[in-house]
This record gives sequence, C-alpha cells and structure tokens, in this order.
Amino acid sequence: MKSFTTVKGSTGSIGTQTLEVIDNLQSIRVWGVSTNTRIDLLEEQIRKYRPVVAAVMDEDYAGELKDRVKDTNTRVVAGLDGLIEVSTIAQVEMVVTSVVGVVGLIPTLEAIKSGKHIALANKETLVTAGEIVMNEARMNKVAIIPIDSEHSAIFQCLKQNVEDKFVKKLIITASGGPFLGKKLEELENVTPEQALKHPKWNMGNKISIDSATLMNKGLEVIEAKWLFNIDLDRIQVLIHPQSIIHSMVEYIDHSIIAQLGVPDMKIPIQYAITYPERYYSDTRSLDFIQNNTLTFSQPDFETFKCLRLAYTAAREGGTMPAVLNAANEMAVQLFLEKRIGFVEIPQLIESAMKKHNNIINPSLRDILNSDSWAREVVRAERLGDSI
Repeated sequence: MKSFTTVKGSTGSIGTQTLEVIDNLQSIRVWGVSTNTRIDLLEEQIRKYRPVVAAVMDEDYAGELKDRVKDTNTRVVAGLDGLIEVSTIAQVEMVVTSVVGVVGLIPTLEAIKSGKHIALANKETLVTAGEIVMNEARMNKVAIIPIDSEHSAIFQCLKQNVEDKFVKKLIITASGGPFLGKKLEELENVTPEQALKHPKWNMGNKISIDSATLMNKGLEVIEAKWLFNIDLDRIQVLIHPQSIIHSMVEYIDHSIIAQLGVPDMKIPIQYAITYPERYYSDTRSLDFIQNNTLTFSQPDFETFKCLRLAYTAAREGGTMPAVLNAANEMAVQLFLEKRIGFVEIPQLIESAMKKHNNIINPSLRDILNSDSWAREVVRAERLGDSI
C-alpha cells in the first residue's frame, strides 16, 4: 500500500470520500491537500491530517487560509503553481487527482514527470490530452489507476495482463441519470435543481449535470480509449438504471466478465489507492435478493446529444476533445447560473465544435489554447461577449 499520498480536490465529493477511506485504512499518511475556494473545510482537513502542503487555487482565499493556519506546520500555497507543488511533494508516492475540470491536467502531468503514481478521478486529464498523458506515464513507468466506477470495473475485469487481441469490446454502463426515458421536448424547462437530483450517485454539481446530459458517459468513452488503448468502435455504452454492474469486458470467445457492487464510490477509491492489494471495506455488500432485477437498454442519442458529440470529438481527435470538454464546462456553468436552458448545453457545444479548426497531433500548448478558445466562443455566443 502507498504510505504517502496527496489528495488534489480534497474538499470535493471524491476527495472527502477518499479521506474517509484513508481513515479506515489507517496506514496512509496524507501529505498534500487542495481546494479551489472551500477553505473552511480545508482548514478542518489541515488540522486533522497535518499535511506538509495545502494548495488553494484562489489566491485571495489562499491568503486568508494561510493566516488561519499559521499555528500549524502546514505550508499554504496558491494558484496553479501551488497545485503543481502539492502534486510533486518529494515523499509522496501516489497522487489522487479529483479536481474538477481541465485545471487538473498540468499538475497531473507534473506529478507523472516526478514519478508519482496517479489515482485518477479527473476525466478531463485524459479527455483533453490522453495521448500526451499516457506517453508520459509510460516513459516515467508510472501507473494510472482509475477511480471512476466504470473504469475501475474495466480495469478489474481486464486485470491489466490480458492482451488486446483477446478483447472484443468494453461495455460501459450508465444509470441514465434523472431524465431517463424523457424526450427532448420534455427537457425544455428543466431546472438545475431537477438536473442535480441523480437517482443513484451523490456527486458534485458539474458531474451531476454531465450525468443528466449523458456527457459524463461521453467523457468516459474518450477516457477509456486512452486508459485501455482501445478503438472507439470497441467501446459500447449501455443504460443500466440499477447501477449494479459498473462495466463489463467481452472477450473474443464471447465470454463477458462484469464487475458488480452497490453504488458506492468508496469501493473503487479504495481499490485505486491500495492496488494491487485488497483490504476490508466497511461498505455494504451487494444483496442479490434485494437487487434481483438488472435491466439494460440503448442510449437515446437524439435526446441526449452530448453522448453523440463526445463520440464525434473522439473520432476527429486532435484538439477537438479539448474543445468538446471546454465548451461543455462553460455551458454547464451557464446552466447552473440559470443563464441558459438544459437543452442549450449540447447546442452550444456543437456550435463550438463546428467553428473549430482542428489541430491533429497537438502540443500541450495547442490543447490549452483550444480550451481557452472554446470557452470564449460559448460565452460570446450566449452572452454576446467579444472573443
């Protein structure tokens, strides 16, 4: 088991659950934590875990926190440089990256370059720069272990020692979100409050909206392509409302191996930070008598266009996935602020993708520039700002 760990995004849903898992394991020392603006919770974490470094993205909040915890030995750092610093602490062996958005990309790359293993819960890292990130991981002999329940399931079903030639396809399951079965016209007046009510998972705001639009599943498809080095045509999405089967692998002999469990993120979190070993968990067992019906259906690509757009971006490659991701982040923000309607989210994403001059084999700078460009395009189209 890794004994020294940094938890980036420690105040978010995945981050707080990671710390709860660490509490139960009692053999991992938390040396780094981070937040964007939630310094009240970060202060509590600093006083409990006594990390060496704590990063706050917002510099004003960082200054306030530094004054609050000056009686501790924890050093408070700020901004992107601070997030990089907390990701590259010399003694740390594993970095749990659970920050939301593309802001996680550069710190994760720097962690990989410094030889840290990555427990990955930040989809945007691989969605926007999958080839660059996986190449760096291979060069630095670093393991990237997924935390997302779907990718954790595939990781476990493959056992990381099965040759690609034996795999027919990956089957990623989706709950369908809060609007499963709805048609496009029924989603016209959806409110953020309704979209945030996921039927199975307790998640942060952004990922909850992504689940409601099925963009979350689209991002997972792109992530799976890079994590498991597999063609898009061999990645299938199935709607599975019970969220008991987290994903499956079908082999060329038509044998299918599935990973099952109750919908509880602590299970894949614990597996990621203790891999390749397994430890006792206090999460509840799956009761097959209580959960005796498992159903599946095809996704509705017309109503939930974000999933289709994700496949399109992945096939085009280059900087297009970065544009997809950035346009989505901006559109979701506008929806949460009640500036656009739910059905406008895919419309704005598709518009940005159509306007983009795709760059094949992009550099990291190309990816970051495309990210910034897409955000400005969405903002300008909806709010009338100049690009």
